[in-house]
Amino acid sequence: MTTIQSICVYCGSGEGRDPAYVAAAEAFGRILAEYRINLVYGGGNLGLMGRVAAAAGEAGSHVTGIIPEFLSKREGIHRDVDELIVVPDMHTRKRLMFEKSDAFVALPGGIGTLEETVEMLTWHQLGQHRKPLALANINGFWNPLIGLFGHMREENFIRAGMEVSFVVANTPQTILPALEEAIARHPRDHDPVIDDIEKL
Repeated sequence: MTTIQSICVYCGSGEGRDPAYVAAAEAFGRILAEYRINLVYGGGNLGLMGRVAAAAGEAGSHVTGIIPEFLSKREGIHRDVDELIVVPDMHTRKRLMFEKSDAFVALPGGIGTLEETVEMLTWHQLGQHRKPLALANINGFWNPLIGLFGHMREENFIRAGMEVSFVVANTPQTILPALEEAIARHPRDHDPVIDDIEKL
């Protein structure tokens, strides 16, 4: 049984080179449905975004897609979702994705996925929220980023008391247990936003 009701998934609008990325996206979508967890994602029907949404929806999860109007043609709107929200800009999209989610998962993706993931890590580091984030490290995809965080720590740019808070899951099946473990270790970290994120 899980205490998480909704998870925001960040992932690529492409499928990537490794077939394991698609397999992981689809598997995690089905896992969300199995545990009756709502999916919140970027609203596109291409790439890993489309795959995780389709798998979750087909298996019975409630799917919310949030997409800026200007991206609707580039990424394609996934209209076969339970709730589709078209917003005017990226800032509104990210704000709504944050508000509608209890936790975050970063599947493989590109610059957009990286930016969304790092923003959530930054907000957490600055005390603006306490929601857990998991890097879905499929076939070591996020190893370079994890290594960069280590380098930043060694160079004293990530200092004591300002740690970057995330968990790493190497398979779709271990993502949810990793998030639950993070909540169990720090129960207060599951609280919602504690300050005005609009100021950031």
